[in-house]
Amino acid sequence: MLGTIVRFVVSALVLMFVGLLVPGFTVSGFWTALLAAVVIALLGWAVEALFGRNISPYGRGIVGFISSAVVIYAAGWFVPGMRVTLLGALLASLIIGIIDLFVPTELRGTGR
Repeated sequence: MLGTIVRFVVSALVLMFVGLLVPGFTVSGFWTALLAAVVIALLGWAVEALFGRNISPYGRGIVGFISSAVVIYAAGWFVPGMRVTLLGALLASLIIGIIDLFVPTELRGTGR
């Protein structure tokens, strides 16, 4: 349980950082970023459940990148205080993917 909370807090901090860097992607504060992290996780889970692991945001390659951008863009519809343009979602997906390369596997919870 504590590991899950830590993952969501880290994800919220990453979203706040990305919001500072990426035009077209804004998060109004920590609580909004935390809610966005939960919504993105739920949407990612739904995408993975519908289409399989290869299309999930955690998948590799262009399909994972595009599905991640779609999930981020869709999260903007559900999270008040989060504004995302299509270009912002693409850039955010790219930067989050790069940050994800440097986050230890144990923190991501994938166990790979």
